[in-house]
Amino acid sequence: MDEPLTQAMRWKIILATDASSGSGAASEAWQRRAEALSFLYDREYQSRNVRASCPGSKDSPSDSGCADAGSQDSSSHAREGGLENSQLTIPDWINEIHELFPKKTIERLEKDALERYQLEEMVTNPELLSRAEPSLTLLKAVLRTKHLMNQAVLVMARQLVQKVIDQLLEKLARKIQSPFLGTIDRQHRSSLKIAKNFDPKATIRQNLSTYDPDSKRLFIKTPHFYSRMRRNLDRWQLVILVDQSGSMIDSVIHAAVTASIFFQLKQIRTHLCIFDTSIVDLSEHCPDPVETLMQVQLGGGTNIGQALNYAESLMDYPRNTLIILITDFYEGAPHETLFATTRRLVESGATLLGLAALDSDANPNYDRTTAQELANLGMQIGAMTPGELAEWVAEKVRK
Repeated sequence: MDEPLTQAMRWKIILATDASSGSGAASEAWQRRAEALSFLYDREYQSRNVRASCPGSKDSPSDSGCADAGSQDSSSHAREGGLENSQLTIPDWINEIHELFPKKTIERLEKDALERYQLEEMVTNPELLSRAEPSLTLLKAVLRTKHLMNQAVLVMARQLVQKVIDQLLEKLARKIQSPFLGTIDRQHRSSLKIAKNFDPKATIRQNLSTYDPDSKRLFIKTPHFYSRMRRNLDRWQLVILVDQSGSMIDSVIHAAVTASIFFQLKQIRTHLCIFDTSIVDLSEHCPDPVETLMQVQLGGGTNIGQALNYAESLMDYPRNTLIILITDFYEGAPHETLFATTRRLVESGATLLGLAALDSDANPNYDRTTAQELANLGMQIGAMTPGELAEWVAEKVRK
């Protein structure tokens, strides 16, 4: 009697059939799916091979022989060279399945990983997390699996998130704050004695009488400083709406960091809201991007029109309001509501910017038809890094 098809075999037959009929990006995606499934389900074959060569089968060697053979195979395999693709790590695998499969499939894969193959390192082992190297890849894996973590692991995960966020803050803070710093006014002097305003040429010229030729030193009695032009900035409202569907995870991370930096600017009152088919206002967590991200629940549908309606309810003075919509523009609700709300906001005088991406590479992936309709209604559409977004916001508030 033929051996029954295992779950892994069925998957591989389906994937091989579809992959052979595709080409280009489509076949590449199927190949990635196959590799992600192999990472998990090939463990089935590995465990069978071990059982077949160890005690319990008719022709099996002794215990020590089995152990020695396993060690030798593992050692020799580790030394092999080749041209095969690099091996997935657990964080890589978590990110892959969340990007490649629908929600129900992800839930089944995670269930099998935890219950069938005891692949529990990311969600049950705080020691492993404490040794992990902070990276965006690991951060995304944590955000995608935090709902599976027990309390002890969650504490370690939060510390890991903090390390990555600190790195991002250090990288982005200057880029975002720079457009809001005052420019030097070289026509006027200032009594504000701070290093960045120091005028060395005027200081030397005005203190030449105190030069000591014997010691060849210039003694400065009266240092001179430039003044800085005070920008006449009214208090603006900035409402950042972030789609929290799984494909937008890079944007969610960078939006949380960006919002926390904007929150520190006195000229701007910042709101941060995440949405799918519901809306969560995270404005109170803006100063703490770690807390913001730990509140995010990735996945779900998308109702952009409802999110814009909520932004409208936050406005005090429409003409001093900037609404930043970060989404892939794949609207799950009726488009009529989205278009009607956009038209109403534009007519009120609010400024709307739709961003297809907000990661450091600004790689856009969005519904161009919907985006074009919104652009026709007066929403600006673009793809910006956090630094470019800051320049855009600064330009708007100066007008």
